[in-house]
This record gives sequence, structure tokens and C-alpha cells, in this order.
Amino acid sequence: MTPEVGTLACTAAGGLVVGVEAEVYRIAPEDVQGLIFAGRPAPVILSRVRHVRGIVTGEVTIEGHAALHPAGRAVVVHTRAGSWIVPLVSFRRVARGEAASAPLFPLIPEVGL
Repeated sequence: MTPEVGTLACTAAGGLVVGVEAEVYRIAPEDVQGLIFAGRPAPVILSRVRHVRGIVTGEVTIEGHAALHPAGRAVVVHTRAGSWIVPLVSFRRVARGEAASAPLFPLIPEVGL
């Protein structure tokens, strides 16, 4: 199964929302800054809310990470569901709030021949 195209969007607090394959992941504002300015990988977080017998419980887990591509021109988002890439220029525009969203393109894993 190949990964679907995803979407990168900004939040009012300055973080980012990564929407892929019916899941909504988040990258915290301080992690976005560390990724853009220092090149530090950023954790990609998934929040789940469960309703069990009238009790609401929440669970926050790190499901992957976002990192600069070795060429330095793109950001690669890795999750358990797959990997996606977005140009660094688009990532920065969304992070600064200059663009509402940007598409994430699936990375197809290399197949050994």
C-alpha cells in the first residue's frame, strides 16, 4: 500500500498540523523553530481521545519525527504510516503563517532488485 498525499497546516499557537491517512499529527511550536533554525529533528505527536463508559481518557504518543533532508532543501516527515516530503520553502511559509497549508508528497521506499 502506498502512502497518500498529506497536508501540512499551521496552528494559531505557531505549531504545525500534519494530516495524513485519516490521522492528524502535531509538531510543537518550539520543535518547529528548532527544526528550521538549528536543523534539529522534531517529534511528530499523535493525540488520541477515548470514550469508555462515559469516561474520557487521552493519550499522547510520539509517532515519528520530522527532519531536514540531507540536501537541506526539504523536510521529511516519518511516521508509522509512512514517509512524506515537503519543500523547505513551503514548510517555512506554513510555519510563519504566510501560507495556510502545503501538500506533503509520499516517499516511496526503495525496493531492492
